[in-house]
Amino acid sequence: MRIISGTTNFILDGPSAVAIGKFDGLHRGHKVLLAQILEEKKNGMQAVVFTFDPPPAAFFSGHEIKGLTTKEEKRRFFRQLGVDVLIEFPLNQETAATLPEDFVVKILHEKMKTAFIAAGTDLSFGDRGRGNCALLKKYAEELGYRVSIIDKVYDGGEEISSTRVRRAVEAGKMQEAARLLGAPYAVMGTVVHGRQIGRKLGFPTVNQLPPSDKLLPPNGVYLSEVECRSGVFKGLTNIGVKPTVDQGENPPTGVETYLYDFEEDMYDSFITVRLLSFCRPERKFESLEALREQLKKDIEAGRR
Repeated sequence: MRIISGTTNFILDGPSAVAIGKFDGLHRGHKVLLAQILEEKKNGMQAVVFTFDPPPAAFFSGHEIKGLTTKEEKRRFFRQLGVDVLIEFPLNQETAATLPEDFVVKILHEKMKTAFIAAGTDLSFGDRGRGNCALLKKYAEELGYRVSIIDKVYDGGEEISSTRVRRAVEAGKMQEAARLLGAPYAVMGTVVHGRQIGRKLGFPTVNQLPPSDKLLPPNGVYLSEVECRSGVFKGLTNIGVKPTVDQGENPPTGVETYLYDFEEDMYDSFITVRLLSFCRPERKFESLEALREQLKKDIEAGRR
């Protein structure tokens, strides 16, 4: 997959089937949209995803917004799906002021050789978000592309949206989040060296330090599964700051996972931790021995 990031100076070889969106969380609605460009790929087009970097919410608010999927997670998802080109279009004062008509003509048509566009009904682009689906349709015949506007996907009578997935994750409702996403909520990243506390307690773990812009569920213990180079393993994951162990002021929130029936060295390897369900909140124990006894109970309960 070709990644075009941090530049507006690019030209694609056409024809392109383009999906436009923020794609935060990559939920079931996003997957319907992406399926359309992958179908066009079968007809000889290149499948292109167009998104903005930073995300519009972060750019216009002026501060970091925690996302359901990090940039690296999106890249991996799109690559696995079969996307040919990912455009992370730079969002700044100049590009945000682009006239919607110029976006269609100069970017979609001239730069991207667009022959097919898939977008959601709430699409907005260009200066003050004035570009919309109606504008895409207006130019379709003149510029020679087709437009497919994807209706919202509903679950339980309510539309599936990144905001709805976010609410579920923030509440620790991992089964609900998985239903909306079409897959368990995941944390991807490289295994880092921890303080070996789990190993000393008899329960070696793998540690991740997600980037600050990754949305995590409430601190606590979760049933999980872990995909790594050796396969997929059941696990028990703690999200939090390990309050029983002194880590100084403002320790970073980590993701620490015990894998059942697993003994390999995982340092510096890439893993995906899928959070299946919430077990209990994180809490501080009076001693490491008390923590060890609780871990034994957690692990046995998780195995059951």
